[in-house]
Amino acid sequence: MPNLRDELHHSGWNACSSCFGDASKTRDRLILPSLISSRIYVIDTSRPREPRIHKMVEPVDLYYKCGLANPHTSHCLANGQIMISCMGDPSGSGKGGFVLLDGETFEVTGNWEHPGEAAPFGYDFWYQPRHNVMISTEWGAPKALVNGFDPKHVQEGQYGQSIHVWDWTTHRKLQDLDLGPDGAIPLEVRFLHDPDAQEGYVGCALKSSVFRFFRTEKGGEWAVEKVISVPSKTVEGWMMPEMPGLITDILISLDDRFLYFSNWLHGDVRQYDITDRRKPRLVGQVRHQHSLVKDGPVKVLNDPENHGQPEPRVIKGKRVQGSPQMLQLSLDGRRLYVTTSLYSGWDKQFYPDMLREGSVMMQIDVNTGAGGLALNQNFLVDFGKEPEGPSLAHELRYPGGDCTSDIWI
Repeated sequence: MPNLRDELHHSGWNACSSCFGDASKTRDRLILPSLISSRIYVIDTSRPREPRIHKMVEPVDLYYKCGLANPHTSHCLANGQIMISCMGDPSGSGKGGFVLLDGETFEVTGNWEHPGEAAPFGYDFWYQPRHNVMISTEWGAPKALVNGFDPKHVQEGQYGQSIHVWDWTTHRKLQDLDLGPDGAIPLEVRFLHDPDAQEGYVGCALKSSVFRFFRTEKGGEWAVEKVISVPSKTVEGWMMPEMPGLITDILISLDDRFLYFSNWLHGDVRQYDITDRRKPRLVGQVRHQHSLVKDGPVKVLNDPENHGQPEPRVIKGKRVQGSPQMLQLSLDGRRLYVTTSLYSGWDKQFYPDMLREGSVMMQIDVNTGAGGLALNQNFLVDFGKEPEGPSLAHELRYPGGDCTSDIWI
């Protein structure tokens, strides 16, 4: 990009499965919101090996037209518009609103939500028109998290612990579901891919929990229940005496059978069989554990899971810095791709060596029968060797859509 300090984070397409049946729509524009600068890039990918900038939406358009900043998740809508969730207002305080872009001109047309109804914080969202619902999540105030994580900011209320239920047709906020301390910092939200399903999951970073959300039979309201909890480890030589796993990404396989998530601090990727939606069952795990390697500064004093401290991870002769973070699954479910950068301010705080050496992309082989994960020792993309690098790799997208880009209606 032609600008610095943008912080490209998540991305989306100008057209996806929500536009199915509209022959005029082509998936050839990649939407790249910038989490720090609040700029939005529209990239022409019609020539995949020669992408070019089609348009830049400047931050002032978000500030003046919507009173929003720090755009995050982008989804296309069935009506041709593009909707982007935002994390804050122009001053850096928390504000969970949504920006709409025209699907042809990519001009900012205004807010999706009604005036005064933005959530206290924003981050991710997923909608399901068949059930007239949208669910949004919360990270924290942009000015609190930009330079790293400070535990006192949690106590000061600068991080969220709620998910929000919206009426998809009227754009009204219907419910605020407080997840409590175990649900602090709810990040990625995923409905099941089956458009008839009225349930999904959200990964909550700070206490490393996964909550299931679902529509109740009584009155059609929505409710939540905790279904997975990863215990913290007691440590010394770290910023706090208890180290959480820090679930930072989750995804669901296209057949709705498996749920995957990454523990960015503990350093592992887990696979759960979710055939029983209320009782996920751990069936696969790859342990990377960069924060907890034997030759590192952190010593584990008590580990409820008794994993121990592993040797450093070396792939194709390179010692991997950082830890598993963003995930993307192949469409057949057999290969899970993993990158290691979360957010530059937090990368610098927790994995400073990764800033110097760059992040990587790894591949995990998946057993789609009984379950099971195995790291592919012959696959590594080293972003430290990129021109003008080292680079910090985050989200992955497939040109034809993937497990986290497309919503079936």
